[in-house]
Amino acid sequence: MNAIGVIPARWGATRFEGKVLANLLGKPVIQHVWESAKRAKTLDDLVVACDDERILKVVEGFGGKAIYTSPDQPSGTDRLAEVVNPLDVDIAVNIQGDEPLVKPLMIDNLVIAIQDEKAAQMATVIKRIEDDSELTNSNVVKVVVDKNGYALYFSRYAIPYNRTGETDEKKRPVYYKHIGLYAFTKDFLFTFRNLPKSALENAERLEQLRVLEYGYKIKTIETKFDTVGVDRPEDLKRAEEALLRDREK
Repeated sequence: MNAIGVIPARWGATRFEGKVLANLLGKPVIQHVWESAKRAKTLDDLVVACDDERILKVVEGFGGKAIYTSPDQPSGTDRLAEVVNPLDVDIAVNIQGDEPLVKPLMIDNLVIAIQDEKAAQMATVIKRIEDDSELTNSNVVKVVVDKNGYALYFSRYAIPYNRTGETDEKKRPVYYKHIGLYAFTKDFLFTFRNLPKSALENAERLEQLRVLEYGYKIKTIETKFDTVGVDRPEDLKRAEEALLRDREK
């Protein structure tokens, strides 16, 4: 198998328990994610990695494929690794279970990046920031990249720093936000998991900084599509509006 998509889905989210099963335009959030990811052309298989029987039953009920994973896994990446470990697969894509606006093209572009660039053992998605309110929102992770599209740093602060205070969009720095969709080679996924947590990771609470701090690279793929993560109940309204706008296009 070349590539598998895994959608980690945890019941006990601190800010919104059971959010992946929350109703969004008549479907659970996780079904929106599944149906979109299923349209990706580069995936040979797709599975939801869940830690609760309620999620598993709902996924199987709408025709999805679900695997029960240990409730003790500390992160979605660890849940991904549990699924991938026994499989003969080259590339694993971690698709967030609370991102109902994920696009198939995002997934395909990540898989292609890993296939085409030998230096890319891990890849993720970024988008240019168009709403200035996101610059001061610590829940929106910012990223700076080098000339070849590899990440230099991720932060909850607005980076790079706008020293002159320039407000003209043509003159001020370009800002990108990170969209939490990852692709790994299987080998690097387990290399990453075995690395001790790093100082930068602990400071910013961003696990991708562990990769950079240990000297590995993350290829970034820019997208024109925006997403709405469902982290709190009030995010459902924003996701609903965004999905309706998409349908009108």
